[in-house]
Amino acid sequence: MKYYEVLVASLSYHGSGALTYEWPDELAIGSIVRISLRQKTLLGIVVKQVSKPDFETKLIKAVTSFPALPIESLKLMDWLKAYYPAPLGAIVRQFVPPVDAPPKSLRLKDIKIGSAALPPLTSEQQNAVQAIDGPGTFLLHGITGSGKSRVYIELAKRVLSTGKSALILTPEIGLTAQLARTFQASFGEIYILHSHMTAAERRDAWYEILAQNKPIIIMGPRSALFAPVRNLGLVVLDEAHDTAYKNESAPNYQASRVAAKLTELHKATLVLGSATPSVEDYYLATQLTRPIITMSSLAKEASRLDIELVDMKSRDEFSRSPLLSNRLITQIAKSIQRGEQALLYLNRRGTANVVLCNQCGWQSVCPNCDLTLTYHGDSHQLRCHVCGYHTHLPTNCPECGNTDILFKSAGTKAIVSAAQKIFPEARIRRFDTDARKDERLEHHLDNLAVGGADIIVGTQMIGKGLDLPKLSTVGVINADSSLLIPDYTAGEQTFQLLAQVIGRVGRGHLPGTVVVQTYNPGNPSLLAAVHRQWQEFYDVELNERRTFHFPPFAYLLKLRVLRASDASAQKAALDLCQSLELNNPGITVDGPAPSFHPREKGKFSWQLLVKSSRRSTLVNIISTLPSGWTYDIDPINLL
Repeated sequence: MKYYEVLVASLSYHGSGALTYEWPDELAIGSIVRISLRQKTLLGIVVKQVSKPDFETKLIKAVTSFPALPIESLKLMDWLKAYYPAPLGAIVRQFVPPVDAPPKSLRLKDIKIGSAALPPLTSEQQNAVQAIDGPGTFLLHGITGSGKSRVYIELAKRVLSTGKSALILTPEIGLTAQLARTFQASFGEIYILHSHMTAAERRDAWYEILAQNKPIIIMGPRSALFAPVRNLGLVVLDEAHDTAYKNESAPNYQASRVAAKLTELHKATLVLGSATPSVEDYYLATQLTRPIITMSSLAKEASRLDIELVDMKSRDEFSRSPLLSNRLITQIAKSIQRGEQALLYLNRRGTANVVLCNQCGWQSVCPNCDLTLTYHGDSHQLRCHVCGYHTHLPTNCPECGNTDILFKSAGTKAIVSAAQKIFPEARIRRFDTDARKDERLEHHLDNLAVGGADIIVGTQMIGKGLDLPKLSTVGVINADSSLLIPDYTAGEQTFQLLAQVIGRVGRGHLPGTVVVQTYNPGNPSLLAAVHRQWQEFYDVELNERRTFHFPPFAYLLKLRVLRASDASAQKAALDLCQSLELNNPGITVDGPAPSFHPREKGKFSWQLLVKSSRRSTLVNIISTLPSGWTYDIDPINLL
């Protein structure tokens, strides 16, 4: 009998190390096995052979007949444990298939470089392909419509010809479907992994990837990073700036950082592609002198694009509808008359109870953090959810004296109702996260591309990555909604989302018009997005973050506690704040403050924000947290 240490792949396992099991035969390190733990059958990964222990061991229940995990996967798992502290079972779970029983049979795909009729590379695309060569990280800064997907395909062809595999990531499952079709036209079959597949479908694809000896192409959202691929030569993060690349449950990893480690282990190439690179990615690239490849021209000949700003404070502009301006209604009507499409975009990330002046656009910000204050109706106070600053709601605007202070918010259903009243004969389709399975965007891409809807209404998913040849009008319902989020990334998210949605038109198909409705038409982030002034936005945003000590000039750790009463949650937060400051000189602790969502499951939530110039300090703090505290290291927002 032989003895092996096995890592348990289950969220229910709360241990901090491997467990020892026995098996009569030799097992390769990285073998996937089924084990018994507290009357449950779970998957595990063999990580070490050991001597017979001085305690009784259980027999491994079954060993899969498939090859062991690649050594790079095991090394990535070790790195993940140290870099993104989390329960061990949750980390190991990322590296095993979703179903414990292996498939009965497999059909290995034969990936080939096809002869699809692709457009010839533009000079900028050729330069990009030549510049992205060899191991390391490359930032591909290409404007919307510059043809970044065409570059990805050429890079994948090149890496496959050397006998290596490619991994292409997208932030949204809807975008995975569209990009997958583009790749399938050039390579035939590819492997796709995402959560809208059944567990059995994902399991079969996972084992097929593990069994493959030939170079392959894998595509999917962030979880595809943990696919058991061998001999990886290329990883692409399309729309690399997107917040969906951050995992919001344990382990709280950022896909770009995991991808960087994965490509380092494989000595592969990492491409971060975006029309609006994140402030942190761009700053890091400049500081480390990493290559930044720019594509500033459209792949097709540009069509005319007109952008109009509508001031939402002007009541005359909204005489026909409180949600849709007269100018937007006129443009929608023209598009429908010509047999074209209109897209109405609503940024639903702006859900804070924020007050603003209906006359001058004033909004209240924290004097310590420069973040929007949130209104709490129960106490009639404005509060900062980072440092705890609070003040009374003013009865009139401090800037202009106006007493008409308000906050307006509308969902996608309200937008659909407004459009139906004005255009009763129009075919209107709505796409958001509330959609049923058969209504999801990825199932309707072909229909939309040929004009299957006159008016498309939706949230972030329709604002990026889609190429609709019949689209000629885009309406941004409330461009301010993301600016009102009480978070240090509000300006960046606003710029990125607006730049992306504006890029849906003017792509060489039809002349386009964008109508941007806003309470603050002079806002620098809005104007920078409208005029595609990325460098100007970047410089201003970077200076703002330097002033208030936010990333990339500090590492962040968000801590949160739940207690039965508001007073006990506040006391727990205050006690921990004092302890952290006493035992960790050099850190800054903002708060305590009530969490943005102050109640959860009947309990009260308070939070702290810890800033440090050393990430290792924050990792050490995590290891000493009292029970009952949750954490998010490198959070993408402070809500």
